[in-house]
Amino acid sequence: MQDPSVEASVDARLRMAMFAHLDALLAQSPDGAVPSAAINSFQFDGRQLRLTDRFAGIWKPAFLRAALTIRTTYTAPDKIPPYLDTVEADGLVRYAYQGEDPHAADNRALREAMSARAPLAYFVGIERGVYTPIYPVWILADEPAALRFVVAVDAAQSGLLSVADPALRRYARRLTIVRVHQRVFRSQVLRAYEHRCAMCRLGHAELLDAAHIIPDGDPQGDPVMPNGLSLCKIHHAAFDSDIIGVRPDHIIEVRRDVLEEHDGPMLRHGLQGLAGTVLTSPRQRLAKPDPLRLQIRYERFRRAS
Repeated sequence: MQDPSVEASVDARLRMAMFAHLDALLAQSPDGAVPSAAINSFQFDGRQLRLTDRFAGIWKPAFLRAALTIRTTYTAPDKIPPYLDTVEADGLVRYAYQGEDPHAADNRALREAMSARAPLAYFVGIERGVYTPIYPVWILADEPAALRFVVAVDAAQSGLLSVADPALRRYARRLTIVRVHQRVFRSQVLRAYEHRCAMCRLGHAELLDAAHIIPDGDPQGDPVMPNGLSLCKIHHAAFDSDIIGVRPDHIIEVRRDVLEEHDGPMLRHGLQGLAGTVLTSPRQRLAKPDPLRLQIRYERFRRAS
């Protein structure tokens, strides 16, 4: 039997090496998404080591006791991702057991990670075979009656499991939105729009955002692609400020007072020049902007005009 201290050392080195591997992959990714083949190109101590298993959501190498990664599969563009369905009132993510047996090997491995306070990587599917890595995450608690674990996606959430303070719960939820929702939503939207601004066609992903048609604080502001637009930072700010509006037929309008201003080339070409042009939308039908959401947002723009 392996010395426990040696095993703990190997486990810790492996997790740090995994995070460094993911850091390197994300540094080359314009949208924060990585193909499973690249994820599984990981090498540790001179040998290749998988980080996901396509048949299981919980994964650990045979020589470890504790799980190394968890995975949520791809969700269609018009559906709410399951990880957001399971963010509870305390702001923390719930991750379902593998099967219904609490004592199954995969569930025991995740329980070991919880006991050891071991950091894991969480892979959220945004396309078939493509994932947004969220890491490090931690297993905070086991909820066997509900067949699920409680997951912290930020170290600051570790002490918030039993907190009743509404302000702290909102804080925990905000951390989850920033670390999971926003990153996954950005990856999905930018890929759907082929890494270009839907208004000006700028193609530098580092200058693009995933904009919500209906803001994410609104009950209809779901983090789904029909509620998203890929916009460069200037047009995202103009859209959020109601300087620019989009009609349900995808025609772009510019606020009247801005059309009458006189300024430099950015105003003329970057804003005024958009008036009457057509929004570019994704090829995939289910990823196209929802006309009802566009109508609701356009009415807000009209009131601001």
